[in-house]
Amino acid sequence: MAQDGKRRKRSGGRAGNAARRGKAGAIEQMSWRLPVNLDRPTEPLSEEGVQRVHEGAMRILEEIGIEFYNKEARDLLKQAGCIVDGDNIRFGRDFIGEMLSKAPSNWTLTPRNPDHQITLGENHILFGNVSSPPNYWDMELGRKVPGTREMCANLLKLSQYFNCIHFVGGYPVEPQDIHASVRHLDVLFDKLTLTDKVAHTYSLGKERVEDAMEMVRISGGWSDEEFEASPKLYTNINSTSPLKHDEPMMDGWMRMARRNQGLVVTPFTLAGAMAPVTMAGAVAQSLAEGLCAVALAQYIRPGAACAIGTFTSNVDMKSGAPAFGTPEYMRATQMTGQMARFYGLPMRASGVCAANVPDGQAMWETSNSLWSAVQSGAHMVYHAAGWLEGGLIASPEKFVMDCEVLQMIQRYMEPELCATGPDEIAIDAIKDVGSAGHFFGIQHTQDRYSTAFYQPFASDWRNFEAWEAAGAVWTPERAHHIYKEILADFEAPPMDPAIREELVAFVARRKEEGGAPTDF
Repeated sequence: MAQDGKRRKRSGGRAGNAARRGKAGAIEQMSWRLPVNLDRPTEPLSEEGVQRVHEGAMRILEEIGIEFYNKEARDLLKQAGCIVDGDNIRFGRDFIGEMLSKAPSNWTLTPRNPDHQITLGENHILFGNVSSPPNYWDMELGRKVPGTREMCANLLKLSQYFNCIHFVGGYPVEPQDIHASVRHLDVLFDKLTLTDKVAHTYSLGKERVEDAMEMVRISGGWSDEEFEASPKLYTNINSTSPLKHDEPMMDGWMRMARRNQGLVVTPFTLAGAMAPVTMAGAVAQSLAEGLCAVALAQYIRPGAACAIGTFTSNVDMKSGAPAFGTPEYMRATQMTGQMARFYGLPMRASGVCAANVPDGQAMWETSNSLWSAVQSGAHMVYHAAGWLEGGLIASPEKFVMDCEVLQMIQRYMEPELCATGPDEIAIDAIKDVGSAGHFFGIQHTQDRYSTAFYQPFASDWRNFEAWEAAGAVWTPERAHHIYKEILADFEAPPMDPAIREELVAFVARRKEEGGAPTDF
């Protein structure tokens, strides 16, 4: 147990001090901030369209139902008055509406470093690292390989280093050199010691979730009561589309709800494969699968911190492969954002692509995904840095390149870009220059030149001849060098030695006990 339940305030180490130093070693980067989305959301649905999608979701819940493979969940929902027929559960719209009315429209997540607390809702848009790919690619290897603990740890270091990454999601690459029974212990230990940002746990049965909650509690020096007073970590579950919630994910969902931790449900509805080929139908199905999980959480703990996510995209109808960053993906994200506001829930989106290497396709598909998150009014953007091959590959070069885009989005959100005071309208400066001069040397420019425009760390703005003379280095190669410089410069954020020892002891004890059960 934590000593006296007292929390210890921590700074963010070298990587977390950019706000004070202006530079964190390898690159100049923007300081830590929680971006606020200033734009009105893109809303493709008319008022009638919103009602039609809502009606579709309600009819799915009322007439078709959702399969719940977790017996405890079925028992609770039967107690709540839902219609239970075997694994199938049908929900009345009045029950769904009553439960959604209890869910908060915004909530906070507080990690071991309270300076890195984040808020879901209130027009914030927050970005997280790539999560859960089984494979890894970088330019030095030049090939796709299974993930290892070292690769996972290096991606965690990038997640800590970049101030535009606000939370650390699932394993940034699955470390397949660690047995599945204890993998969660080793990776969460690395996550809690190499980063001091908000952490995630997989909802994969009792042991993994209970271990994660205890390790996060230890990391913050919280008593059980302090831990449960407000969310300190979160889980993200995916329904098994179409129309199913599996046993272990729902078990973790309920455990997290009881202890007042963050809950995000993101149905994986690929239109044409696991959902209707029409985007409105796919969105309605996704909403039905997500809203029933939110309703269950609210029944267990009224006011539980919930968000609804979208992972609705389309498949390549020639091959069946998932596609991301498509026009259909963008519209589905915008539509889900509109519906999330209708229900009063924070929303999760993603920064994803189908490209296999960090090339042009990777960046235009990811950029489409990220900007659709902006347009939709999403609050939490998963996989915002490092994702390739539809989530099967994590790449550090792609991570670095994506962070350039994320910083640009953050800069785009800064209100001073649209300021209209006398200094910004700049009549005196225009008068001084007139029609014959230029603005480079005047005082108005000199006072502002260092901060007037976004300064990239990976983009190269030189002309062709200058770029060629400097070695003609393409973007992924520049990103690779930046990645290596970050690793060489990285220092883990500080942690109280007593807390670290307590984490080490907990991991050792749970490994001795066998960790989480597996069938291999």
